[in-house]
Amino acid sequence: MAFLSTPTYFLVTYIVLCETFFVSFSYATNAAFQSGYPDKGVAVDKEDLDKMQFAVNLEFLEAEYFLWSSFGYGLDVVAPNLPMAGPPPIGAQKANLDPLTQAIVREFANQEVGHLRALKSTVGIFPRPLLDLSAKNFAKLFDEAFGLKLDPPFDPYRDSLSFMLSCYVLPYVGLVGYVGTSPNINGYKTKRVSKYALNPPYYAPPHIPRVLSSVLAGLLGVESGQDATIRMYLYERGTEVVSPYSSIVAEFTCRVSLLRNKLGNCGIKDEPLFVPF
Repeated sequence: MAFLSTPTYFLVTYIVLCETFFVSFSYATNAAFQSGYPDKGVAVDKEDLDKMQFAVNLEFLEAEYFLWSSFGYGLDVVAPNLPMAGPPPIGAQKANLDPLTQAIVREFANQEVGHLRALKSTVGIFPRPLLDLSAKNFAKLFDEAFGLKLDPPFDPYRDSLSFMLSCYVLPYVGLVGYVGTSPNINGYKTKRVSKYALNPPYYAPPHIPRVLSSVLAGLLGVESGQDATIRMYLYERGTEVVSPYSSIVAEFTCRVSLLRNKLGNCGIKDEPLFVPF
């Protein structure tokens, strides 16, 4: 029969006593401080509406961009009730994606449709604005980032890497916007957790339950997750040359990050894949 040494016995006893104490403390504090919505307060404050509805513009853009790029069609097919008769996007098309990238982008698309549904169920949405998702607009963005006209013009639909570089821009805008909005939200339902079951007709298997957990916090969490996925995807390819140019992936992200900091006018708030580059 094996016996524990005195120091080991003391350590094990200490750990067990600590676990017992913290479990008891947890039950005590839960009893004293009940969670849940406040007795007084407004679920969705009227002043929250404009702040949250402003995000609807970006959610429409992301939903259409991800849907068209990965499926070859947009909200008018997937969720025809959400556009509310707003005009279809200009220049959107299916991107030339490999199976892995297509699976990632389709998941992004599913999430963005869910975001619109969550916003519609709480603060309301407006008809889809006219969106120009033409390659030329992304080309202008990267020309601005590099400070010169790329030749040939940048085309996000060209291949998987080009598309994910274009995605490096989008979710980041959303998460920064939600971070800035959060302190100014008053309604507890707008800010805290509520659940919305999604029932997708085309864009996800019907047996997989999908849940949006929160309005603001949930939107922020998903946008952050998308941004993290994109950064990891690009990090793994950081030293690859972006065809048909001579610059590597890391330089593209550096140029975009520098442009973000310039436009933000708040110092260095964003960093590229490699620091320092």
